[in-house]
Amino acid sequence: MTMSCQVGEASAPPRTGSLNGHTDLLGAGQAGHYVPGRPKLRPSGRQRVAAMSSWLAPDGPGPGDTVLASVVQMLRRALVLGGGGVTGVAWEVGLLLGLAEAGVDLGAADLLVGTSAGSVVAAQVACGVPLEEMFARQVESASGEIAVSIGWTYALRLLWAGLLAGGNPERFRTRVGALALAARTVPEADRRAVIAARLPVHEWPDRPLLITAVDATDGTFVVFDRKASVPLVDAVAASCAVPLVWPPVTVGSRRFVDGGMRSSANADLASGFDRIVIIAPHARGGGPIPGARSQADALRAHGARVVLVTPNPDSVAAIGPNVLDASQRAPSAHAGREQAGPEAAVISAAWL
Repeated sequence: MTMSCQVGEASAPPRTGSLNGHTDLLGAGQAGHYVPGRPKLRPSGRQRVAAMSSWLAPDGPGPGDTVLASVVQMLRRALVLGGGGVTGVAWEVGLLLGLAEAGVDLGAADLLVGTSAGSVVAAQVACGVPLEEMFARQVESASGEIAVSIGWTYALRLLWAGLLAGGNPERFRTRVGALALAARTVPEADRRAVIAARLPVHEWPDRPLLITAVDATDGTFVVFDRKASVPLVDAVAASCAVPLVWPPVTVGSRRFVDGGMRSSANADLASGFDRIVIIAPHARGGGPIPGARSQADALRAHGARVVLVTPNPDSVAAIGPNVLDASQRAPSAHAGREQAGPEAAVISAAWL
């Protein structure tokens, strides 16, 4: 994670396609839908705009509704926030605040995608929580968080699961889900209370927000949005349910684990948007888990202008080796805020 910012744009026009047949990912009827296998997400920007227009006028535009038409034409920017533990939450918040202070408001994105730690941040941004308030919560005392450690032994257990799965993503997620279901962790209610305390707003926003998770039973990749009839706290808790560390989250008859078990950022959910900023505390993947860097390259290859922001050396030092160490939230937040200055010009050129 020594590289901090990558930007690129391909000249080829975006390809059209679907997400396993779902061309209306953001439209009615696709809320909380199941996405078996590795999605081949290539809907065009026109398809995305048509789907997102349902958020603005569910009954369709009225006669002479030129305001809706002009707004729909502008729906082209996506902000993707990846996973990275409690320190990742803090670093992302600091970075977003620093960028806003430099005149780059990523919170104005037309789509927000959140995975694991990124779901905590994306939910707050989408709900309109001021960045200053979010930052203040990160630098204050970490009371309320449950102390836990994660390190190289955890990575080895995931590596072993990947080897037993033969590198197959679906089998890997199924194996990890089985391990998570059998693991001894804190009670699910206690963990949910922590997530609820992290979110000042518990209602889904009206704007497009996608939160990722993985079904612990069969490894299916799942995307929650406001039409899913799933409480926002539960969706975020599911996305943050690190296997073997936190309990799987129960939603109806299903149980879910961290969306990062499918990808560290799930940036391909932003396919079809013209300008995409990916903020990823962990850009590299591993084995059956694709990383944000490879997904950013794929988005560029389909015509998007993409900026990938990862922690610079100072931020890496502030985050430390244990991304679940709540005592490192404040240093991580400050590091992210400081990193924003040098990154702002590149991000602004791609975003504005």
